[in-house]
Amino acid sequence: MAKLDARRIPGFLAETGETRVVLLHGEDQGLVRERGAALVQRVAEGDAFRMVDIAREAAAKDAGLLAAEASTPALTGGRRIVRVRDATDGLAAAAKAACAGLGPGIVLLEAGELAGNKGLRLALEKHEAAAVIACYPETGAALETAMAATLTGLGVRAEPAALAWLAARLGEDRMVMRRELEKLALYAGPGALITEEDAAACIAGGAQLDMDEALLAASGGDVARADAALDAAFAEGANAVQLVRATLRHMQRLQAAADAVAGGASPGDALAGLRPPVFFKQRGAMERALRLWSPNALAAAGAALLEAERRTKTTGMPDVAVARNAVLGIARMAARRR
Repeated sequence: MAKLDARRIPGFLAETGETRVVLLHGEDQGLVRERGAALVQRVAEGDAFRMVDIAREAAAKDAGLLAAEASTPALTGGRRIVRVRDATDGLAAAAKAACAGLGPGIVLLEAGELAGNKGLRLALEKHEAAAVIACYPETGAALETAMAATLTGLGVRAEPAALAWLAARLGEDRMVMRRELEKLALYAGPGALITEEDAAACIAGGAQLDMDEALLAASGGDVARADAALDAAFAEGANAVQLVRATLRHMQRLQAAADAVAGGASPGDALAGLRPPVFFKQRGAMERALRLWSPNALAAAGAALLEAERRTKTTGMPDVAVARNAVLGIARMAARRR
């Protein structure tokens, strides 16, 4: 089976077949843990006698330990699952031994980002008894689908506009996403249909809300308000790269709308055509900003933001200062156009 693409993952987590070792790895540790928990529940069915946690150090020291644990029958019958968290390439020998082991058990390795040319991934990606699943942040329709499934599991549903709003704000960290969706489900109540207004009332706040205010103020030419909102966003924990990327997305959305206006659409219709939809409370500010910017000016702003992101990562300059200057530069450009 080896390396699984995204389309095969849900089916595999529901039915692992004869797989003996599963490696979950990648940048999104929340997704690693979520998929790991789903697999443990699927295999062990909540039976504590069928769940075994092994320390990484112990598994690395004894290359046969994982295979031995996986081949040991559970006291209550059924398939055992042997779990190792924070796995590293030092477990490659133990993983290969587990693939060749006997018995019905399955070994679950949860890891961070791993190189593909050595260690665990090299040992498992071509092995027929293993499944290797990359866990990276989901985006777009895939993220909205994942959020819809999570909310369904929590006993509620969400309108498409609400899912789009949530995906734009909660998509970078799976653990944060789940906590916020649990809070939203509790707020809405069992069986509720969550609207965009519900999502905003429950979740909007903190660094993301302050960044939204800063970007709307900047693209609308309000330098002072943008500066104050940036102060609040950084105080709430926003980071420089996150801010620059959010600003770039904001300006790209404005550019898409500006292109539509250049093609004959009204500003209102141009904004209505954006996907994900513009949050209802931001439509007025977005329309005012759209009237200030031409497609060429927005393209130039986007290029400047790409350079700002590069500088936050490579030049050694204070990244917060680089990000702040990039956003305030946009605010000053818009102010001159007012």
